Amino acid sequence: MNPPHVPVLLDEVLQAFADIKSGAIVDCTLGYGGHSGAIFEQNQNVNLIACDQDEEAIKFSSERLKKFGQRAQIFKSKFSEILEKVEQGQIRGILADIGVSSLQLDKNERGFGLKSENLDMRMDAQAKFSAYDVANSYSARELERIFADYGELPNPAKFAAKIVEARQNGEIKSAERLAQIIGLKGINGRSVSAATLAFQAIRIEVNNELGELQNLLQSIEDSQIDECIVAIISFHSLEDRIVKNYFRNLGKSCVCPPEVPACRCGGTPCAEVLTKKPVSPSAEEVSGNSPSRSAKLRVVRKLRDAEDARCLGTVV
Repeated sequence: MNPPHVPVLLDEVLQAFADIKSGAIVDCTLGYGGHSGAIFEQNQNVNLIACDQDEEAIKFSSERLKKFGQRAQIFKSKFSEILEKVEQGQIRGILADIGVSSLQLDKNERGFGLKSENLDMRMDAQAKFSAYDVANSYSARELERIFADYGELPNPAKFAAKIVEARQNGEIKSAERLAQIIGLKGINGRSVSAATLAFQAIRIEVNNELGELQNLLQSIEDSQIDECIVAIISFHSLEDRIVKNYFRNLGKSCVCPPEVPACRCGGTPCAEVLTKKPVSPSAEEVSGNSPSRSAKLRVVRKLRDAEDARCLGTVV
């Protein structure tokens, strides 16, 4: 069974985990099983713990990975909560691909796409908060904030005002209508439209994607896991910045809080940063899978637990 979604940076992910010979690897973003299936094939004595919020993806991947038997444990869970649900002592690798699958984007009923008849964008279809709520209840100031912070839209106030004005004539019920309101022309000479950037911002807001990423990173730091490879794939500059700062701070020789007058942590890093710069997809991969073009992979080896004397608030 072939996955309907092409996993990004697959060779680079496999290389990161190549030396893991036992224990378990956690795939925090199972999706349609592309990364997980390849990890199973390469790391033949390693078990897999995987999770996703999307029930359709879980159903597909459970069927696809069933040939690996009891080597696979699959949970319906937010990725920020998965480490609380499993035995941490066995974990030797953690993977998170912080992106939306092309299948989700393409399915009309999921309401992610610019031409969708629905306005949804929930990763977890059981969640109560959706893009419909953002488009129809957020104030102009709230819309401006997410367009600026998550969409990096130029003149975000203009696009927020368009939405507020349009809904005076009735609720905005479809993604297609919302895209028309915002605008489908490229902005500032770019091929990307204002609607595309605004939809990205709304999706991040609906699913609390940056908060989930921060919570995942904090859960890794606070865990009892050591000697573990952590690989994070991000697609947005804000996501990559969070991961970069987290890895950099874990790799510092001293991470005592600034108010501590002298080092109490022993001057030994909690982690070794394995990618000084983010790994990007090759030109060949981008030509065959265009959504991969903005992907960035960062890898760190967590060496030991963060002790009480160390700075725990490293996600900035």
